[in-house]
Amino acid sequence: MDYKATLFMPNTKFPMRGNLPNKEPEMQARWAEMDIYGKVQERTKDRPFFILHDGPPYANGDLHMGHALNKVLKDMIVRFKSMTGYNAPYVPGWDTHGLPIEQALVNTGVKREEHSIAEFRKMCEEYALKQIDNQRTQFKRIGVRGDWDNPYITLKPEFEARQVEVFGEMAKKGYIYKGLRPVY
Repeated sequence: MDYKATLFMPNTKFPMRGNLPNKEPEMQARWAEMDIYGKVQERTKDRPFFILHDGPPYANGDLHMGHALNKVLKDMIVRFKSMTGYNAPYVPGWDTHGLPIEQALVNTGVKREEHSIAEFRKMCEEYALKQIDNQRTQFKRIGVRGDWDNPYITLKPEFEARQVEVFGEMAKKGYIYKGLRPVY
């Protein structure tokens, strides 16, 4: 007996297999073409602002579960706020300074002591910019919505200049002083 003929199976347009390796690039292209982020920003532009200040990840390698959890939760908050009456833009960013970038570069086999400080810093910058592109692609793949074409990147001169400006204002107000230990 052919038991297949005894089952009531609904007819559907869905394929039997997901074929995700081929489907995912198609979905990503369709999402990019739709520009949902731009449409939401246009629709909510006259509403009161809700700004989620997001501490940026270091641009030092592939995403891990912590990155995914962090960004997806924040993405949910921003989307919720944009659906409940706010203009909630999300500008992603990356921290491209410091030891995590240097250590990641050293882990690729670069010998720090074989390069001048200027050469090593340039190598760190190039590495960080490559990782930004890598992480941006990965964040888009998990569906995080944002202004991916205009992120803030801490190594850009305009960002560094603004930080120096803020530090100067803090110094003028007496908030910066030398003591016995650092206070954040």
